[in-house]
Amino acid sequence: MRSRRIAASLLAASVAATLVPALAPATASAAENPLTQYLRQKPRWHRCDRDSPATFQCADIKVPLDYRHPNGKKIGLAISRIRTSAAGERRGVLLLNPGGPGGEGLSMPQWMDSELPKSVKKHYDLVGFDPRGVGQSSPLSCGLTGAEQNWLRPYKASAFAKDVKWARTVAEKCRAKEGDKLRYITTRNTARDMDVIRAVLGERKISYLGYSYGTYLGAVYAQMFPARADRFVLDSAVDPQRIWRGMIQVWAEGTEPAFTRWTKWTAQRAAQYKLGDTPDQVRKTFWDLVAQADRKPIDFHGQRTTGDDIRSGRAMFFSVRAAAETVADLKKAAAGGRPAVTRELRPTSPSFGTSFGRSVPSDNGDASFWSVVCADTAAWPRDPEQYRRDAIRDKARYPLYGDFASSIKPCAFWKNGTEPATKVNNKVGVLMLQNEWDPQTPLPSGIGMHRALKGSRMVMVAGGEGHGVYGSKSCADKTANAYLATGRLPVRDVTCQAAAGQERHGLTPPLPAPSGIPGTPGRF
Repeated sequence: MRSRRIAASLLAASVAATLVPALAPATASAAENPLTQYLRQKPRWHRCDRDSPATFQCADIKVPLDYRHPNGKKIGLAISRIRTSAAGERRGVLLLNPGGPGGEGLSMPQWMDSELPKSVKKHYDLVGFDPRGVGQSSPLSCGLTGAEQNWLRPYKASAFAKDVKWARTVAEKCRAKEGDKLRYITTRNTARDMDVIRAVLGERKISYLGYSYGTYLGAVYAQMFPARADRFVLDSAVDPQRIWRGMIQVWAEGTEPAFTRWTKWTAQRAAQYKLGDTPDQVRKTFWDLVAQADRKPIDFHGQRTTGDDIRSGRAMFFSVRAAAETVADLKKAAAGGRPAVTRELRPTSPSFGTSFGRSVPSDNGDASFWSVVCADTAAWPRDPEQYRRDAIRDKARYPLYGDFASSIKPCAFWKNGTEPATKVNNKVGVLMLQNEWDPQTPLPSGIGMHRALKGSRMVMVAGGEGHGVYGSKSCADKTANAYLATGRLPVRDVTCQAAAGQERHGLTPPLPAPSGIPGTPGRF
């Protein structure tokens, strides 16, 4: 109880001074602070699901929709935990976020309980949460149809007016269904929610493990609450300078060198894949398949696959073996043969089996994604013609995905959030993990975050493929385990080598994208 009072008092002063200065002076006591009602909540913990272990507990707390008006509308926040069984060695809590935006994090303690070694788990209660607007935390819904959730729209002059209408329709349906609430579903407010969770749990500080979008959320928290950040691991990082249109565009930029690497690798195995003896021949084989599918869709595992469908699977090229197998399969299908392996450009999402007893709208992932990326920053162009020009330019620059990345998005018609984007620029000590060949947060993105976090150290897995490092049994796990167990960062940045032919294991975090992105595993 004493630790809870201390935590509440500390957060009260911080929030009053830093988050809502208009509400109370920096010297306000906890009793005078209107946020006290949130900071002193006592969660009623219960078994998360009848099929889950009794040790996996869930609770609901309340947070203000608008931290500037804490006595106004409240929203629910779902939290979960697995407590350490080594009470004498407990350091605190390890808060977890799987990415997104829009990733459901309530199941994360279960996932990570099976991935983390005992040397780490004994120090922490593993704590998960669904961010505001997501999953079990007052979930958003725009009432979007399946067609409206399809955001993969390559530029075509004849279809551009239709794509503009789609983007406007998504924004208008979200505004009509959720109203002004959308302006408050932002990264900054989610970071504030994290600090309420910290206070409610009675902690002076939190440790944190965030994947993908979770790296940006963690960096924003460290920027807003530097004294509260204990041991932070940011895995597969978003560049804070490119929030958010630039982070979609970086997929196109990062794909071209991955594609070039793939052509070289595949040419060296011409006898196996029969796609060409030289990189140029492999490249020609691929683009010939795209052209053929543009003329007449290819029947690929029962799906009519167009050239645009093939290009939209660009993320497969970050895993050279998987891409070679898929393109070889596609070549057989294009010649009228039966593909040799069961592989799809649009794989299904994994299931993690916990229902939590409450249904979630089918478009929740899309609604929460667009809310965050549109409300976080006012940097989205408002003129549809700017998107047309950029899509034409970037298709020439980055043929695989440039027009997909730069085409019109609902953010062109979204109402601005309540705050400007956070400038990340601090010296908080954090550990960053990054694969060299990450399709969603390419290496330049991770370097951008590393540059902004001046106290960070990066472990780069040379030759590492895929999105998400920690828990994949890579060479980076040793450094991450040591840091979480001891708090000691490496003296300098570390580069370790991915094992040749090593298969990925463990957690695959959600991709920082709404539904419908093909060629990649993950929730979104």
